[in-house]
Amino acid sequence: MLRRQLLHFGAFTLGGLPVSLVRAEGASQKKLVVVMLRGAVDGLSVVAPYGEREYAASRPQIGLPPPGADDGLIKLNSLFGLHPSLSPLKRHWDGGQLAFVHASGSPDPTRSHFDAQDYFESGTPGRKSTPDGWMNRLLTALPGEPAPTRAISQGSTPPRIFAGTASVASLGLGPDAMRRRAIDDPKMQAGLAKLYANDAQLSSTLHETTEGRGEMARSMASGMGGDGGKSMDPSADAGAPSARSFAADARRLGTLIRKDPHTQLAFTAVGGWDTHVNQGAARGQLANRLASLGEGLDALATGLGDTYKDTVVVVVSEFGRTLRQNGNGGTDHGRGNVMWLLGGPVAGGQVLGDWPGLDHSALADGRDLAVATDFRQVLAPVLQRHLGLSETALATVFPQAPQSWRYADKLMRA
Repeated sequence: MLRRQLLHFGAFTLGGLPVSLVRAEGASQKKLVVVMLRGAVDGLSVVAPYGEREYAASRPQIGLPPPGADDGLIKLNSLFGLHPSLSPLKRHWDGGQLAFVHASGSPDPTRSHFDAQDYFESGTPGRKSTPDGWMNRLLTALPGEPAPTRAISQGSTPPRIFAGTASVASLGLGPDAMRRRAIDDPKMQAGLAKLYANDAQLSSTLHETTEGRGEMARSMASGMGGDGGKSMDPSADAGAPSARSFAADARRLGTLIRKDPHTQLAFTAVGGWDTHVNQGAARGQLANRLASLGEGLDALATGLGDTYKDTVVVVVSEFGRTLRQNGNGGTDHGRGNVMWLLGGPVAGGQVLGDWPGLDHSALADGRDLAVATDFRQVLAPVLQRHLGLSETALATVFPQAPQSWRYADKLMRA
């Protein structure tokens, strides 16, 4: 009980079991940021297959007009267009720093938000017994020495993806994320150190907590600001804040990563994507949230500054949504979705993946975009070619994952 209270002091903390606090000189500058869109974003609106006749026919009210039309899609190629609300990201596409993998997702057929998020975050689809998250396993498998802020989780609750034995620093949300707390008072630290002197685990955790808080505070001594936000749908969003607050928090996260040379991994989540009712098309509920998300991802890149060239940002959601709109002007829980990859190391300007098509015979259960690419097949080349994981280390991060994907060589720059 004491340890749990200690771990939750303040707006950012350290969790998990103790690790060495040795700081690596010349540590790898390669970085990975994962952004999870909790609630199942409609990938068929994010990157819309306007070139398929079934698309417009299945979505008479919420289908997006083709490129060139009023409120039309941003043309990516002859088949796909980007939602117009995501126009801040067009410069990344044009600069070869944004790519998409369509018809991707989990091989498990669940349409439960809770289960699907759990399977993505554990990295073991269909297996409930996995105790840790794949980013925690990645943290232990990374080449180089650990540090208190090597991995950062942004949010108010510890995510499943970072559950495990390796310690993770946690950054709060909103403009008060870096505000001083009682745990920052040297007298408080000295008192707790004396209290926990006979408990090796608590002493080590206290040391990690104060080291991590101090390091982040030093890194972010300036440049703070922004707004907080609340999730609009806690059942699907698992406590993630809404998109409207994302820009300020994303820029803050990017700035921290840029200023702290030890930070290599980061995770954040955005909620509000469960659009069963009044989804809208080029305007409306989904469009407004995508506009905030696009602004936020662009702000993240701005915050990263020069480190953007060494950073891969992966944007994922637990599953997609139905091809056909429902009777409430929205979409229901589906299967295949689109994964986004941004950053300097990404071979951008392309939509990858084996596109199964929207013919009735190609749909999963006769209603959903099929999953043609396992999400782990997309993440694996990022972990190997960008972060330098060996085959053995990769197998510990994603046990029993499919090994082959014909687009792996095209995803990352040489």
